[in-house]
Amino acid sequence: MQKRQLCFFAKYGKIFGNNKGAIRYEEYIMIDYMKKHENDVKEMLEKKLDEEKLRELLAHHDKQIQWMQHERLVHLIVMLFVCLFTLLSFGLSIIKTSTLSIILSVLLLVLSVAYIIHYFRLENGVQKWYMISNQIKQRL
Repeated sequence: MQKRQLCFFAKYGKIFGNNKGAIRYEEYIMIDYMKKHENDVKEMLEKKLDEEKLRELLAHHDKQIQWMQHERLVHLIVMLFVCLFTLLSFGLSIIKTSTLSIILSVLLLVLSVAYIIHYFRLENGVQKWYMISNQIKQRL
């Protein structure tokens, strides 16, 4: 599996101790990326930051939430279409039973379950981020 590097060029790099002005996350999947960001923000909240640093952290975190909201919407749309095609393939299997239609239904069912689990984890991660954002606002 090839690692991908996500680099967000912003002035917030100085908050996270990266003197190049960029925040770098090297992760394999989105859920790991979300956990890494969450841990980084929680680590920063444990430090005694002045108001300016907290505002920068809040701006960065809110930008990440916006990106994840977009990602969430895309995954919702894809998941709904996969589930729709799963139901249509089940209907086809009932109307015209064949080995191919049953295989298609099973494959789409497995894909639907995987998408539902992924979307569930994505949704819960964003909900946690909302609470973290509220914690930052309370400290301001």
